[in-house]
Amino acid sequence: MSSSWQLRYAPKLCTAAEAMQRIEPGRRIFIGSGAAEPAGLVAALAEHSAGLADNDVVHILTLGPAPYVAPEMANRFRHTALFIGPNVRDAVQHGRADFVPIFLSEVPSLVRSRRLKVDVALLQVSPPDAEGFVSLGVSVDVVLAAVEAASLVIAQVNPRMPTTRGGSKVPVSRLDCLVDLPEPLFELLAPPPDPISTAIGDLVASLVPDGATLQAGIGRIPNAVLNALGSRHDLGVHTEMLSDGVMNLAKAGVITGRRKTLRPGQMVTSFVMGSRELYDWVDQNPQVELHPSDFTNDPFVIAQNSRMVAINSALSVDLTGQVASDTVHGRFFSGIGGQVDFIRGAARSPGGRPIIALPSMAAGGSTSRIVSALEAGAGVVTSRGDVHYVVTEHGIAQLWGKSIRERSAALIEIAHPDVRPDLLNEAKQRHYLLPDHPLPNPQSALPERLVTLRTGEQVRIRPVRVSDEDALQELLYRLSDESSFFRFFGHTAVHPHGEVLKLVELDGAGSVAFVAESTETEELLGIARADLDPRSGVAELGVTVADAWQSKGLGTLLLARLEDAARSGGFRALRAEVLPGNGRMQRLLRRHGFTCSGDPGDGSFSFRLALREEAA
Repeated sequence: MSSSWQLRYAPKLCTAAEAMQRIEPGRRIFIGSGAAEPAGLVAALAEHSAGLADNDVVHILTLGPAPYVAPEMANRFRHTALFIGPNVRDAVQHGRADFVPIFLSEVPSLVRSRRLKVDVALLQVSPPDAEGFVSLGVSVDVVLAAVEAASLVIAQVNPRMPTTRGGSKVPVSRLDCLVDLPEPLFELLAPPPDPISTAIGDLVASLVPDGATLQAGIGRIPNAVLNALGSRHDLGVHTEMLSDGVMNLAKAGVITGRRKTLRPGQMVTSFVMGSRELYDWVDQNPQVELHPSDFTNDPFVIAQNSRMVAINSALSVDLTGQVASDTVHGRFFSGIGGQVDFIRGAARSPGGRPIIALPSMAAGGSTSRIVSALEAGAGVVTSRGDVHYVVTEHGIAQLWGKSIRERSAALIEIAHPDVRPDLLNEAKQRHYLLPDHPLPNPQSALPERLVTLRTGEQVRIRPVRVSDEDALQELLYRLSDESSFFRFFGHTAVHPHGEVLKLVELDGAGSVAFVAESTETEELLGIARADLDPRSGVAELGVTVADAWQSKGLGTLLLARLEDAARSGGFRALRAEVLPGNGRMQRLLRRHGFTCSGDPGDGSFSFRLALREEAA
């Protein structure tokens, strides 16, 4: 270090107690975020606060203690929460602290514009480098704006704070007090996935294509999603928070950023939160960039990442698609955070997918998270117009562009089976659904499968859902005259509600049906269904494939999936009647092992496939 740099540094050194003496009553004090909370300075603030009064303490989520919200501190401090963490939740809920609902992307401008005036900033930094710059380390988010706006900046210098790249550098000249105080950074480890979060993680992962750019937080569900992505290739990261799960995928070579369209090769985040191993990994890591949240969370910046997949959680979702994320039982619980920022950014990304993922039940399995209407006092964080995908352990509901009727049907299908009858009745009472709308089909034993056609196109084959009614009706109306004639044994001009409902509703164990949908457009491409005659044990088969998707192998895949389910269900055989002119269907059945009987003069051929040994 040059002697001039040392001359600038030395006078700023002081003890934590000396630094606190420079804070005056009535001033607003900002505290650094997340794992970078300067615990030593926070403790000194509480310990040496005898001369303070009416000081406001403001911050987003912090992981350490919050002694300033204790009841006995009420005359000295009041807290303003920009995001409510566990350490201040009781104070907010009991009126000893305030809550500001705000998008995380807008907090820096709130501070810089002085609408939220910050007088003092307490933060934690790395030791200065040879050029006289410290690093904000694991939290740049809203901290940098506070550093720029505060008239008094007190920094805890900690050699355990990693030096990070991007926008984390601050010159020592901007700091007023430097307190050398080494201590471990706070860690936050995600709990191990349980069966429910694992199921959710697998379903969410099915929506993540190769080359996607991810946003995910920390917790059982984000951790389960990241664990399920081990077979993907060239994923990227643009997120508000970087966790151990991201590090693990990067180390495994799954995250490369090669196909990112914004900052290729770089993992972009605003703060890092996790284990000590993670903090060591980001130290001087040239692939990790930390930037303020008005960059990372700006929806227009996020949208510059093609195939942006944003994964966020919720506390409840109503049947119209409204998402409550910051309130429980009408009381403030967390905050808006970055959910809306990333939901909107991903929605505007080419090929992007905004996802809300949550367990179907809460409170130990006693309360449904899918509700007919949000409870009194619940806060709508993400509006029904912003929601695209909702995922529980029971499936995926795609809501974007769907009517209230379609949304209600789809959300009831992914609710817990125990609450579906009540939700169905409540939806009918609200006139969301038609009076004859049935309960969802059982789906748990019939998993979805992703398959690749010989043309290279990827298709999802899954059990039929009652909510497929509108999509199936559209498929039937778009069939060519020839395809419609062969499928329905005559010219059919209309496909009314009652007819289509029978095709999507399963009759217990006596019916099996699967649909194929595009993983890109989610358009329904085909359906295969078999209905059992309980007296003979033989099921009547029907297969319908959209004209543009015929001769690609889709019918073969649907038929194979149907046969597997029929065998598992104990069906004796499958049979199909085929018109003589329907050569495509005849070839499909013959290739699949069906035997043919009958005479063209009888009007149709009969095809049969034995599923278990039959008597001669």
